[in-house]
Amino acid sequence: MDYKKAGVDIEAGYRSVELMKEHVKRTMREEVLGGLGGFSGAFSLAKIKEMEEPVLLSGTDGCGTKVKLAFLLDKHDTIGIDAVAMCVNDIACAGGEPLFFLDYIACGKNYPEKIAAIVSGVAEGCVQSDCALIGGETAEHPGLMPEDEYDLAGFAVGVVDKKDLITGASIKAGDALIGIASTGVHSNGFSLVRKVFPMEREVLDTYHDALGKTLGEALLAPTRIYVKALRSVKEAGVRIKGCSHITGGGFYENIPRMLPDGVKAVVKKDSYKIPEIFRMLAKEGSIEEQMMYNTFNMGIGMVLAVDPADVDATLAALAKTGDQAWLIGEVTDGEKGVELC
Repeated sequence: MDYKKAGVDIEAGYRSVELMKEHVKRTMREEVLGGLGGFSGAFSLAKIKEMEEPVLLSGTDGCGTKVKLAFLLDKHDTIGIDAVAMCVNDIACAGGEPLFFLDYIACGKNYPEKIAAIVSGVAEGCVQSDCALIGGETAEHPGLMPEDEYDLAGFAVGVVDKKDLITGASIKAGDALIGIASTGVHSNGFSLVRKVFPMEREVLDTYHDALGKTLGEALLAPTRIYVKALRSVKEAGVRIKGCSHITGGGFYENIPRMLPDGVKAVVKKDSYKIPEIFRMLAKEGSIEEQMMYNTFNMGIGMVLAVDPADVDATLAALAKTGDQAWLIGEVTDGEKGVELC
């Protein structure tokens, strides 16, 4: 008896590391010390000395049951973008710059090419957010997970000068709400998605004119990363007063998280066009509107609160990074919460 016969293939692990090295190289920043394969990742903090009062930020998350679609479609090179996005968007939401990311892949069996494909997506997410991939772990769990399945999670560390923290404390009645477009369902609500649409290859491979792609392609579209978008707004001289990453819980749970007591967010539903995938979900699943806005991002991945005088500058800065955005509402006096009208 040996470890391989027990279900853990050490040689496959070595092969996975070799295959992923080319992807990891794409994410390197000058602050990274050493290479892939050490017991820990090293990252120089020399540049942080330039800040008046540096504050470390962290974010950790996974892709939820969206990985089920990756299994069914046998497409594993974008799910890693989702894992990175869920972490770095939260850091950006606080005004921070993501510095580095580490991933964790748990699998029933280590198929090196599949693991490398997953990591290629993680690396792409890091490139999109200027974040270094400095380490990770691939854990083979025979008997605990089916051989052809895996779970993916990770965490990121970032930094912000304390004076630049986005806290929402200065938000007041009259402030404008800017919504930045999502790329689809992102990585939340898939337990409901999988109840609405049959998780069968034939269904997922069906092309829909309204979507302009197959259902599977629309659902698997990776989460938009907003790091560069928010940086562009900052560089335009706009002070973002509050920022909300629209994840699980949709509008109703996430927007109030950026609001101080005594004000509410009023969002105009007709201020932008809701993507067709959400209309399909509502229709096919007979999902009530309130539940849709309480589960999904409904086409808005990030909401910013800014001074009304900064609306045009904010929209222009977002356009520079290729992000579509709209003035979707305003802040008014009232009990903290969200009103859709």
